[in-house]
Amino acid sequence: MEVSVMGSSHMVVKVVGNGSGLNYRELGICGFRKSEAFTAKRRVFVRRSKGWRSSGARLSLQAKLTDPVRPQKAKASCNDLGSSSPSSRRSRPVDGVRLYVGLPLDTVSECHTVNYARAITAGLRALKLMGVDGVELPVWWGVVEKDSMGEYEWSGYLAVAELVQKMGLKLHVSFCFHGCRETKIPLPDWVCRIGDQDHHHAALFFTDRSGKQCKDCLSLAVDDLPVLNGKTPIQVYKDFCESFKSTFAPFMGSTIMGITMGLGPDGELRYPSNHLATKKRKNAPPGVGEFQCYDQNMLKNLKQHAEAAGNPLWGLGGPHDAPSYDQPPTVNSFFKDQGGSWETPYGVFFLSWYSSQLISHGDRLLSLVSSVFSDTPVAISGRVPIHDNHSWYKTRSHPCELTAGFYNTENRDGYEAVAAMFAKNSCRMILPGMDLLDEHQPPNGSGSSPQSLLAQIKAACRKHGVDISGQNAASASTAVLLPGGFEQIKRNLMEDEESMVDLFTYQRMGASFFSPEHFPLFTEFVRGLISSQPDQLLQQPPHDMLEVEEEEEESLPASSEAEKDLHVRVPVVA
Repeated sequence: MEVSVMGSSHMVVKVVGNGSGLNYRELGICGFRKSEAFTAKRRVFVRRSKGWRSSGARLSLQAKLTDPVRPQKAKASCNDLGSSSPSSRRSRPVDGVRLYVGLPLDTVSECHTVNYARAITAGLRALKLMGVDGVELPVWWGVVEKDSMGEYEWSGYLAVAELVQKMGLKLHVSFCFHGCRETKIPLPDWVCRIGDQDHHHAALFFTDRSGKQCKDCLSLAVDDLPVLNGKTPIQVYKDFCESFKSTFAPFMGSTIMGITMGLGPDGELRYPSNHLATKKRKNAPPGVGEFQCYDQNMLKNLKQHAEAAGNPLWGLGGPHDAPSYDQPPTVNSFFKDQGGSWETPYGVFFLSWYSSQLISHGDRLLSLVSSVFSDTPVAISGRVPIHDNHSWYKTRSHPCELTAGFYNTENRDGYEAVAAMFAKNSCRMILPGMDLLDEHQPPNGSGSSPQSLLAQIKAACRKHGVDISGQNAASASTAVLLPGGFEQIKRNLMEDEESMVDLFTYQRMGASFFSPEHFPLFTEFVRGLISSQPDQLLQQPPHDMLEVEEEEEESLPASSEAEKDLHVRVPVVA
């Protein structure tokens, strides 16, 4: 790929053929005048050949800067704008929305190298020119502390932080204390070895009533138990955070602006209630998931609570009349709207205990990370799920939320206690699913309502003074939204003045993100978001950002729609 800025007239990005069947992909930004400092209309041209699928996107970079374009109103020089001082940050009103884009989940490999390094570099340049504030970087426990407890390898993540800093972007880091099946990133090897030992096997991981385990994360029941070579998971997580803080101290508050603490499966505060759910036929009613309370430490805790309540028989296990993963709530009696066991004294006892364990777990982890970073200027956050929990929301029992650990029913607000816990730890709440619309839910009779669930959690956050950050609900492998998704995000960000959403992270960079099917829509979204905020002025990229010269190639992950011939033209920013 070649990037050239000629005088103040245009920029061209080109991907050339390499003999593997890939012809080229070309982007051109043109049409702005010298005095308008990247605020005039520009167009992006994207062309892709049928060889894309077999070869991926092959990128080679050549960037030159001739006559630099200077902002009309900005007094700082290009070098000043590229610095990390607070005064050099892009100007925003107090209620402005900062926009981040998630980097690929496997940005750093298990060998501690940066995957797709030059492709990511090109992507960061594009984001910077569009006016995006920064990027989110997943930091995996299974990569950093892979082989032995207390032995950390940060080199790959340091390389990414340096690259982001060089580009003049900000960085939000997500600590991932879970595994990822999609990218095949497991828990640390030494943790897996402990889990595979017979005397620990039944205790370390969440377990369902049939004895099947979820090995993507540790059971919350072992938080304070010395199951990891004599240390508790809480101690191990704290050591990890302390090592990160020490290693990345030069970036704190200048490049690294926020940290998200992993709280459970997929980093979210929840039980892995759907980890064995199967993909069902289109429009089939979704299952409600299963309670994950059958590892020996969860059962021990349940037994103690039942005995303290004066009903020891309640401590023998979870509900016997609850459906399995893929079954709707009407199959068994526990979740039925009328006469369901969830409303009986036993149901109230169990659901109160089950949800309280999750909230206590979240409190321990958010308290830990807030304490470690209390003397730094970074914001701490945690993620609460929406996408997997909105099914059956319009029923009385809200079964998907109950199995996930949120005691939220027609007669009980289960998010008040969650918001209060976040407020106690002065943490932001990340809410994914801000692109979801009720009208796009399948007509399967499940009473799904992502908009109602999001509104309820927002109301709880407002009541307790918890700041909200947003995300879309796209999966890790695709950034493609349903029709109306971008408009719904803007409504959630701009039209609800009481929602306190001032940061949105769009998930996630990859081949589908930059595809002609998606990228033009994203650029329109960015343009609309920026133009809707007063006094927004896109800054000139740092001078050295456009002076690098490279002649190397890098592959992007292939897109599932990569065989199409496409040529699109779309505005980038107003």
